[in-house]
Amino acid sequence: MGNAAGVFALLATLALGLTAGALLAEAAVLIPWWRTLPADAFLAWYAANTSRLFQFFGTLEMVSAVLVIVAAAVVRGRWFVAAALLSIAVLALFPLYFQRVNASFESATIASAELPAVLARYAAWHWLRTIIGIAAFTAAAVGLRARDRSG
Repeated sequence: MGNAAGVFALLATLALGLTAGALLAEAAVLIPWWRTLPADAFLAWYAANTSRLFQFFGTLEMVSAVLVIVAAAVVRGRWFVAAALLSIAVLALFPLYFQRVNASFESATIASAELPAVLARYAAWHWLRTIIGIAAFTAAAVGLRARDRSG
C-alpha cells in the first residue's frame, strides 16, 4: 500500500503543478489579451473556443482534484488533505462564479460597454482561483517532500 500511496502522491503533485501552471498562464497571458480585444472580437473568439477552454481547464482541474483526493485518502497526510480541500475550492469557484459569466461570454449576452468591467471582475476572480491552485500544488509538494523524508 505504501508504494501505491507514493504513486498517487507523485501523480497528484504533478497534476496540481500542471493545473497551477495552466491557471497562471490564463491569468498572466490569456485574460490580459482578452482585455485588449474589442468586445465583438473577444465574444466571437470566446464563442469559437469555449469548448476547448472547458475541455482543457475543466479536465485538468477535475483530474487533479480526483488524484489529490485519492492521495489524501491513501497517504493520510495533512498536506495532501489541505491540497485536496484547496483543489475542491478551485472546482467550487466554477459554479459559484465562472459558469454563469462563461455562458454569457459564449452567448454574447453582455453589452459591449459592460465587458471591460466584467473582464476586470473575471480577472480578479481568476487570480483568486490561481492563488488557490498554487497553494494546492504547494501543499502537495510539501506533503510529497515530507513523505520522502519520512519514508
